[in-house]
Amino acid sequence: MDRASEALLVRRLRELRPADGIVGEEGAAHPGTSGVVWVVDPLDGTTNYLYRHPGWNVSVGATVDGVPAVGAVVVPSQGDTFTAATGHGATRNGHPVRIGPPAPLRTSLIGTGFGYDPATREAQARALTTLIARIRDIRRMGAAAADLCSVACGRLDAYYETGLAEWDRVAATVVAREAGVRVEVHPDTDLGPDCTIAAHPDRFDELVDLLAEAGVLRRSALG
Repeated sequence: MDRASEALLVRRLRELRPADGIVGEEGAAHPGTSGVVWVVDPLDGTTNYLYRHPGWNVSVGATVDGVPAVGAVVVPSQGDTFTAATGHGATRNGHPVRIGPPAPLRTSLIGTGFGYDPATREAQARALTTLIARIRDIRRMGAAAADLCSVACGRLDAYYETGLAEWDRVAATVVAREAGVRVEVHPDTDLGPDCTIAAHPDRFDELVDLLAEAGVLRRSALG
């Protein structure tokens, strides 16, 4: 299903936008000449899909000269379609979405995810022992794009995850940012190549400090 979904998306994108580049999780790699690159995750949350667990999604985003600019995330199990374009806001099922007032960190529900490598997963779990006592609770859906969209629409107060690939986050990053969420990718973690963090702008720096205290981020990553 991963491969079939990607083949369909690539075929349609090449028909509609022949000058654009395409990068897909399942191996699509088509160079373009327009400066636009479509970044496709044809089935984000494959394990959820296999187990018929909610949260899996199809994520299609585009970068313009390397900057995320357009995103669409469809979450069939929740009946949701999120769309956004830079400067044009974000929608959920055609209705505008915008984050509400920030919750204190101690009462925030925060999403995260774990990598596939057992040693990395163990280290990520250890970091939770510091975090869990300082927030309301943790949720682990298993699909990064759905989690980022959940911050955009208020199902989560914040989200972080190390080791995401570009196709995991491009589309949903545009959705979250256009909904008012601050989304950044921080380098220099011990748990992956980088860490994607999404939170209300008024709580972002506080969350970053807590992630550094928990060992998710190195202090050098904070500048």
